[in-house]
Amino acid sequence: MTRAQLANSEWEFIGPLLPVDRFGPYPERLREQFEGVIWRFRTGSQWREMPERFGAWQTVYNRFMRWRDAGVFRALLEEAIAEAARRDEIDMSLVSVDSTTARPSGR
Repeated sequence: MTRAQLANSEWEFIGPLLPVDRFGPYPERLREQFEGVIWRFRTGSQWREMPERFGAWQTVYNRFMRWRDAGVFRALLEEAIAEAARRDEIDMSLVSVDSTTARPSGR
């Protein structure tokens, strides 16, 4: 397993949360496309430098944009937080509230 690959247990959590519609992605390509997105952000590389094992970079980019616009990544984060809460794995001592006040300039 490489840094861009998900463990099977991670995929079992993430996979069902990704939308599949009549225009794709095809379920058998879904994991490799998601791992392509992970690869892109972990490496900081350009989309066009993506290895072919993730599929065509244009396809992975388009899938990322659709997922972003549909709020998929926000839903993944919220579900991960909810799952951690269900397992009682949230350490509230790590929660911080920023009390910074922003005021318009020109006063």
